[in-house]
Amino acid sequence: MYCVDFAAEGFKVFAEREVPCELRSDAGRLSSDAGSVEAIRVRILVRGSPPELEAVRVELTSESDLFFHYTHTIGPAAFRQHMQEAQKLMVDFNDYPSVFLRMLSSCIQAPQNHIAVLLMEPSGNARMDFIQNMEYKFVELLSCQFQASSEEHIKQQVTYRYNAVKSRLALMQARLADINALVKLKNPSLLLQLQSVPPRMPGLTASILGASGMAAYSPQKTTLTTLTRSPSNIRDTIQQSGQLNKSPSQKGAWAY
Repeated sequence: MYCVDFAAEGFKVFAEREVPCELRSDAGRLSSDAGSVEAIRVRILVRGSPPELEAVRVELTSESDLFFHYTHTIGPAAFRQHMQEAQKLMVDFNDYPSVFLRMLSSCIQAPQNHIAVLLMEPSGNARMDFIQNMEYKFVELLSCQFQASSEEHIKQQVTYRYNAVKSRLALMQARLADINALVKLKNPSLLLQLQSVPPRMPGLTASILGASGMAAYSPQKTTLTTLTRSPSNIRDTIQQSGQLNKSPSQKGAWAY
């Protein structure tokens, strides 16, 4: 349920996933405390087709916060300079959407080993780091720059999503009324039994994250202590006993 204004710019949806992501505010003055983990909707958009891919855009949104909206847009030249060369990536721009999707899938399938961390600054700039927990060190697999969307764009998104939810609700209510009428005709006692059952709201965190453990990652001063995250009360505890330093032997690895 998103505004489709990207189609006017020639983009099309490549993939869409809901990913557990650790959110941290004010990346410039991060402490060793881990941030909160939330389910973030990630949508990958592409313009053009390989081998002539023109641009890649990634949008981050949240169902729990309608005003949360970040975008990452990059072309071949910027990718080569700011990502391929700076991060020593052995990936071509045409493969970038597939690689990004694999990173998301790893965070979903193995959250205890793969972590997505979004570092947000008051200026609106943000950085998403994909981290692999190697038990004895953290390896930074990929880092992407994001920018918070403008207030006007967010208003458009909120309006569109509200109208979409409203239309979907009306459709589901009409469908439920038809089902109730059919059940009442075929089995009235069953309808009374169903109506006596209170509605349930499944926990999003429980379905996405489960009760698995996840390590805390910090680009500044952190130890590699495993954190216990329960669906009902996600609280992070981390013991500071050392400082992470960039390993000169391996670019992108965090060693302690």
